[in-house]
Amino acid sequence: MNENIVETQELVKRYGDIEAVRGLSFVISRGEIFGLLGPNGAGKTTTISMLSCLLEPTEGAAIVGGYDVVKASQQVKRRIGLVPQELALYLTLSARDNLNFYGRIYGLRGRALRQRVDETLKMVGLLERAGAAVKTFSGGMKRRLNIAAGLLHRPEILFLDEPTVGVDPQSRNAIFEHVERLNAAGMTILYTTHYMEEAERLCHRVAIMDEGRIIALDTPRALIANLGRGIIQLGVAHGMAEGLLEQIRTLPEVRAVKRFDGKVKVEATRAQEALIRLLELFNRADTEITALEVLEPNLETVFLHLTGKRLRD
Repeated sequence: MNENIVETQELVKRYGDIEAVRGLSFVISRGEIFGLLGPNGAGKTTTISMLSCLLEPTEGAAIVGGYDVVKASQQVKRRIGLVPQELALYLTLSARDNLNFYGRIYGLRGRALRQRVDETLKMVGLLERAGAAVKTFSGGMKRRLNIAAGLLHRPEILFLDEPTVGVDPQSRNAIFEHVERLNAAGMTILYTTHYMEEAERLCHRVAIMDEGRIIALDTPRALIANLGRGIIQLGVAHGMAEGLLEQIRTLPEVRAVKRFDGKVKVEATRAQEALIRLLELFNRADTEITALEVLEPNLETVFLHLTGKRLRD
């Protein structure tokens, strides 16, 4: 996994005075599942749109499959499969007719097209429903057919933009399994989501995005380990003594403390032990705790720690 199939350098996209993407630089190795994790509006879809040649960058550069997305867009398009967040399907046509249509766009004809349509329908578990109109499909089946359309021409890299939005848990698991099988067969995947559990399960590395910027990039395990063992948030009275904050900082299980907006955020190496000591400190100081929340370490907690807000805010 030492060859980069995607490289971006200071990628920027502006719409007038609005800067949707702000100086993104990252690489994706061949054979990797790379995640863009962030809330709606973070710039994930705009980034994928630039990498798939649907939008031209305002500044910066991007190379996909060895080709510049601006100077060699046709070469890039031959090497990518794009599965957009919005379903790109004709609801009155059958699943097979939808794939026949997209296959012809990719230049497939005759026997080769028929074989490839059957292969992709089987791949996503829809071969038995090939003749049914897409309007009769569940949300999860439509999502799987959407993925099949992006796989027809055997792309080198698959861009999946929020592929599980609006589907039930069973269908989500089916999509996860398809993604894992595709990757096991050697496909590189760029996966955007605002569900942290998806990124933790699927992605080898994750870039956490917020307001158009990458604010952290590493393996999910490394990002979580760097945080420690969790965060404790305490709601406190406005009259809390500054000396109490200093006592919290001296606790052996505490890595960092921040006071803001009537709260104290404690980054702990051992959350449960730290919580017991915190309660003892507040009790001795006769200081009221108005709210208490213990956040176990995961990517949601990492995002909250870095931005002060939750992924779905």
